[in-house]
Amino acid sequence: MDWSPLLISLKTAITATIITFFLGIYTAKQVLKIRGRLLWFLDGLFTLPLVLPPTVAGFFLLVLLGKHGPGGKLLSFIGIQVVFHWSATVVAAVVIAFPLMYRSAKAAFEQIDINLLFAARTLGISEWKIFWKITMPLALPGIISGGILAFARALGEFGATLMIAGNIPKVTQTIPVAIYMAVQGSRMDRAAIWVILIVLISFTVVFFMNYLPNRKKKFGTGEEIK
Repeated sequence: MDWSPLLISLKTAITATIITFFLGIYTAKQVLKIRGRLLWFLDGLFTLPLVLPPTVAGFFLLVLLGKHGPGGKLLSFIGIQVVFHWSATVVAAVVIAFPLMYRSAKAAFEQIDINLLFAARTLGISEWKIFWKITMPLALPGIISGGILAFARALGEFGATLMIAGNIPKVTQTIPVAIYMAVQGSRMDRAAIWVILIVLISFTVVFFMNYLPNRKKKFGTGEEIK
């Protein structure tokens, strides 16, 4: 049994989650500063990968980052290869998982009482301290949920990954791709092993998504101390 798909999937999901975590928070924070039709356009653009079929997102990435695409030519000029490389699995996972992190962070920031931020500004607190001392702690449950969802989505990404990264054993073959190839090769026992494994990982992720925010709420109300 070759366990490389597990290692590749975990490495891809962790890397993609770190990228989407900071990128999603930053993007959500910047978008909330915008008003008017531009806000609707950007919000729709950043949410689009969530509703598009993953193969369509993979097609756009392939056109953009392929050797004949603008991004591919630029990366090739500086000696970087993305398509059919491990980094392609990360790119695909980031694009597909980003909307979940972005939407969760944006919703968490929108629920914060704006009067608290105005009060902090009247006291002369810097924007940097307001963000880290007030905004982030209040939005943390939603942000944590978004990060966990992004990890789960990155772990289960299949369509875009297969389009841009392909199926290269020990290089780009993630668990979903391994399941697909095992079924195609009529190796149902091997596919079942990967299915059970990814279900267990996904269930654990969902459990922590529900547990961590509730635990934080209990600390906030003092119930945990009792």
